[in-house]
This record gives sequence, C-alpha cells and structure tokens, in this order.
Amino acid sequence: MEFGLGLIGLLGLLGLLAVLALWAIGQYNMLVKLRNAVEEAFSTMDVYLKKRFDLVPNLVETVKGFAAHESGVLQAVTEARSMIQSATTTEQKIEGENMLTGALRSLFAVSEAYPDLKANQNFLDLQRQLNVIETDIAQSRKFYNGVVKQFNNRVEMFPSNIFANIFGFTRFPFFEVASEVEREAVAVSFA
Repeated sequence: MEFGLGLIGLLGLLGLLAVLALWAIGQYNMLVKLRNAVEEAFSTMDVYLKKRFDLVPNLVETVKGFAAHESGVLQAVTEARSMIQSATTTEQKIEGENMLTGALRSLFAVSEAYPDLKANQNFLDLQRQLNVIETDIAQSRKFYNGVVKQFNNRVEMFPSNIFANIFGFTRFPFFEVASEVEREAVAVSFA
C-alpha cells in the first residue's frame, strides 16, 4: 500500500512538472512569435521608408534648380538622409526618419515661395509619389506600433515577464514622433 501511494505521488509530481514545462515552452514560443512579428512589421515599414529615402535626392535636386539659395533647408534634408543611412539601431533609424520628416516639411514650406517650382511637372510627380509613400509609411507605422504593444505587454506582464527576463527578451521602441512640430501633417499638395 505504501509503495502504491509513493508511486502515485511521484507520477503526480512528474505530471505537474510536465505541465509546467509545456506551459513554459508555450510562453517562450509566444515571445519568439511576437518578436518575429515586430521584426517583420519593421521590415515592412522599412520598405516604404527606403522608397522615401530613394525619392529624396530627386526631390532635393528638383528644388535646388529653383531655390538654390535655400541651402540650409537642403542641407537639413541631406543630413537627415545621411543619419538614416548610418543608423545601426532601431532607435537611431526612428530618430533619423523623424528628422527627415521634419526636413521634408521645411522643404515643402520653402517651395511655397517659388511658383515656378510648384508648377514644375517633375516636382509635382515627386510630390505625388511622396504623398503615396507617406500614406504607406503611416499605415505601416500603425501596424508596427500595434505589434510592438503586444510584444511589450508580454515582456512586462506577469507571468510571461519571468520568461522574458530569463531568455533576454527586451522591449522594442515605438515609432513615435519626436516633437510637437513634427506631429503636424506634411504639406505635400499645392494649390
């Protein structure tokens, strides 16, 4: 009789350990799945950011032909683009993209003073392309931030935070606008 109770207790303990192990594996796999979703969302957004990045030199050259003395604005666009190109972390890339958004806003504000530029077909085409890309970027930022929120919740909430800490999962940054001025919409249409 004693042997039977000891065996049942041992089997119960092994069963409990097996359930806990399966639960831990599930927690780990969920964190991996969400981390991969965040990386995929950033990669998707990065495609649109690259399209904008590649469009900027054409835009700068077009504006340069009409507004050559606006070198400060053109320099800010070039510097922001350079910062993005040299970024090595997600945070640096986000900061560079926010700088580029602000620089483009200034560029379009300056272009208002040049009626010939506003009527230039090449400029109008670049403006239209940028408008489409900015819409795509806004949508992909929203998706990225949604996935980041899910991941960060898992990393911070009990009990998954225990596994996140054990296995080195850390928060991802949100793609946020850095300043109040940048929160205003980029004016890309001209009357």
